Amino acid sequence: MRCSRMLLVTLREDPAEAEIISHKLLLRAGYIRRVSPGIYVYLPLLWRVLQKIINIVRTEMEKAGAQECLLPQLQPASLWQESGRWDTYTQGEGIMFALTDRQQRELGLGPTHEEVITDVARHLIRSYRQLPLNLYQIQTKFRDEIRPRFGLMRGREFIMKDAYSFDADEAGMKQSYEKMYQAYCNILERCGLSYRPVQADSGAIGGSGSQEFMVLAQAGEDEVLYTPDGQYAANVEKAVSLPPEPVPSPFAQPEKKFTPNTATIESLCDYLHCSPTQVVKNLLYQAVLDTGLMVLVMVSIRGDQEVNEVKLTNAISRLAGDFQGGQVLKLTIADQDNQNQWASQPIPWGYLAPDLPDDYLQKQPRLHPQFLRLFDETVVRLTHFVTGANQVDHHWVGANWGQQFPAIQQTVDVRKARPGDQAVHNPQQILESARGIEVGHIFQLGTKYSQRMGATYTNEQGQELPLVMGCYGLGVSRLAQAAIEQSHDDQGMIWPAAIAPYLVMISVPNMQDAAQVAVAEELYQALQQAGIETLLDDRPERAGVKFKDADLLGIPYRIVPGRSLAQNKVEIVTRKGRVSQEVPVAEVVRFFRELPPQ
Repeated sequence: MRCSRMLLVTLREDPAEAEIISHKLLLRAGYIRRVSPGIYVYLPLLWRVLQKIINIVRTEMEKAGAQECLLPQLQPASLWQESGRWDTYTQGEGIMFALTDRQQRELGLGPTHEEVITDVARHLIRSYRQLPLNLYQIQTKFRDEIRPRFGLMRGREFIMKDAYSFDADEAGMKQSYEKMYQAYCNILERCGLSYRPVQADSGAIGGSGSQEFMVLAQAGEDEVLYTPDGQYAANVEKAVSLPPEPVPSPFAQPEKKFTPNTATIESLCDYLHCSPTQVVKNLLYQAVLDTGLMVLVMVSIRGDQEVNEVKLTNAISRLAGDFQGGQVLKLTIADQDNQNQWASQPIPWGYLAPDLPDDYLQKQPRLHPQFLRLFDETVVRLTHFVTGANQVDHHWVGANWGQQFPAIQQTVDVRKARPGDQAVHNPQQILESARGIEVGHIFQLGTKYSQRMGATYTNEQGQELPLVMGCYGLGVSRLAQAAIEQSHDDQGMIWPAAIAPYLVMISVPNMQDAAQVAVAEELYQALQQAGIETLLDDRPERAGVKFKDADLLGIPYRIVPGRSLAQNKVEIVTRKGRVSQEVPVAEVVRFFRELPPQ
């Protein structure tokens, strides 16, 4: 392709809308153009990158035994209501674009396709002889992001590969899962990316277990905790660790004590001259279940620890059946501003005790009449601890479970693991932190969707059993931007060779120099005939402009037919590391043919 015939418009300044470097570079280099917040045109250069990623994905999917199909983007609400996710996606998380057609039927634009593929399976899979089966597609998804940002990272429309496996039992599903795990590793390695698979929370997709594939980058939205021995890595939402040991309490006798102006842990510890590890902190959350019922949740956790709200949401969802619910639609911290929704009297904020009486709750139909009390594992072994007394400016000191407060019957893990914590698998290993961009997520779904939607098969004994499923998502457009976020410098992008729009860019310094133009044309034709994708910059621009654009575009190699033509040589500049070397014109094609795998 010749630049003079290409839709190529580069910018010298960073666009005001862009926040992270990869977004800035995509806009500046003319790879994308914004139409509306979160909605972008993929211009020719980026479309070439995406097609290369898609080809790698297709190859690895088919090697793993998956078959490609194409599912509808427009999905009936009835399927999502069968699975129980319609309210979650349209009201709870609120990420589905929902609409009503002229027959007043509710529809949604697909953010994901578990319901549709399960509907396909229940109508077409009959026998164990059809299993295992893995179907995948590559298409546009839609999500109504509250705040679209970071370009293709968090858009409202994006390209995704999603696959769905069907097996006869859990053992078969785990084999399918492992095949997909390996396929994802192969895809990211072939794309030339540094990545890390990590344990992850399954979120609204559900299932018994999942892993995310993180492209390591400083601007990543996700924090990954890992151990140096390589035996553990998890998204911070999922991570577990051993908390530091608590400092022994100096309070020997239980006493309700006047503690003025101590509504925070810091002020309380300063006043009592104690460690936050001796404090039981009590926090209130409002959980709205999928039935519309609101439950007030009292969480007791050690004073030096933070609540992981993803873990807390999962813990409440596991107990939702006790309230005739299925899952949490919305979780928010309860505070003085919203207490009038549920409190029957003013709450002693900052001085809560684990036994705050249930009569603090209003009597109303959509409000559970009792607090749900959850105790994090960090508080169970504390003795002679400090905690609130349900009275402003007062705390208990020297309190104990089973004495001043009821004995703890059951604990949950809702604490947020942190860098510096000891690892569970080996306390000698200390958790470290890295930033990552999630580009893939694989799930062991089990029978969550097949049971709810009646997707069954008949086994060898003639029994009708639910299909055991897995699902596997990979953000194709997100992966492209993640590659830039991981690999760039102050001049522009540095594409890995496998997914670069072109491998080589010939930059002619002076289009008025007949010798330079002749050699450029000769090399352009020879490289193309050799199957080497080449971009010829034949624009009537100054050399400096062309070189800046070449660096900005991130093409792996630049050929410059300049001063060295006197020796019948051209300069070849490797974009990564900006290494320059002179190569005889006659050897240029062989130079690129003999490049080592990258």
